[in-house]
Amino acid sequence: MTEYLNRTALGLALALATSTAFAQQTDHAAHGHEAPAPTAPTPASEAGMPMMNHGGMDHGEMPMMDHGGMDHGEMPMMDHGSMDHSDMPRVDHRPGDRAPGVAADADPGEAGPRHDEDLAAPGLLHPSFIPVLTDADRAAAFPAIQGHTVHDKYLAWTLVFDQFEYQDADEGSVFAWDASGWIGGDIDRLWLRSEGERVDGHTEEAELQLLYGHAIGPWWEAVAGVRQDFEPGEPQTWAALGVQGMPLYGLETEVTAYLGEGGQSALRLEGEYDILLTNRLILQPELEVNLYGEDDHARGVGSGLANTEFGLRLRYEIHRQFAPYLGVSWNRTYGDTADLVREEGGDREETRFVAGIRFWF
Repeated sequence: MTEYLNRTALGLALALATSTAFAQQTDHAAHGHEAPAPTAPTPASEAGMPMMNHGGMDHGEMPMMDHGGMDHGEMPMMDHGSMDHSDMPRVDHRPGDRAPGVAADADPGEAGPRHDEDLAAPGLLHPSFIPVLTDADRAAAFPAIQGHTVHDKYLAWTLVFDQFEYQDADEGSVFAWDASGWIGGDIDRLWLRSEGERVDGHTEEAELQLLYGHAIGPWWEAVAGVRQDFEPGEPQTWAALGVQGMPLYGLETEVTAYLGEGGQSALRLEGEYDILLTNRLILQPELEVNLYGEDDHARGVGSGLANTEFGLRLRYEIHRQFAPYLGVSWNRTYGDTADLVREEGGDREETRFVAGIRFWF
């Protein structure tokens, strides 16, 4: 009898330990944690628990449990068939896998639910978390700035008096000018050119050109328009067509062909270059060449190469827009033009010292 009671007590202890372990596993599973592997029950002596001395107990006084009187039919049965397992996440227990957001060296038992902050970590940002840009977002990022317009739509202008000078000539004191200006944009412009000279208060040469210019490249511009000569002789009108630009850095070039009244034709080549000796002291060589298709005795020119003029001027820019200068100019006539000059008592070659001001606005 004693042996039977000892076995019954041991069985109740094992059942109690088993039910406790099962409850802990169920609680861990409900929170998304893996249940620890079941371990074998540890004898009370090994767990540090005191052993119960059954020898002093009078088991005859203990009531016996009557299992036959229990009605197990009244206990609710768990119906596993009515559970819908389709909504439950599938857990893949393949070796080497770990829950999202868990470090590679973390304990598998520490794996927890994946939180939103894990998605914000570098390399884990999901495309669905990136907001879609709208027109309002773009307008806020790139607001319209007043004053910034396309350059070819902006109207600008300038006027440059490249030569505004006094010359010491053989026939007397000479006042000469050479000016050009434009108004428009980067692509299309309206050009104005003028040059001439007065000797002892009398106008000997004067012309005015009005040209339309259109850019044909980064450094070149085509021009077309009219030229009006006022002196010498009777006024004459020319049609003008040419190009201007910079074939080399800083070398300003103009090539213009003219077709005048009565079938007269002419070609003019001009070029100038600024040599910076210092930031303000600038040496400017200049060359002009004129050719004519026919003799024009009224204006003192012959066919072919008529004349060349080469100048060398040294200026000092007090301001970029205002610079006095000193220089020298050489003039020479050729062919039939030289013969006409000698017939009028002039020299085919002449050297002039010049002093003037270069300015622009």
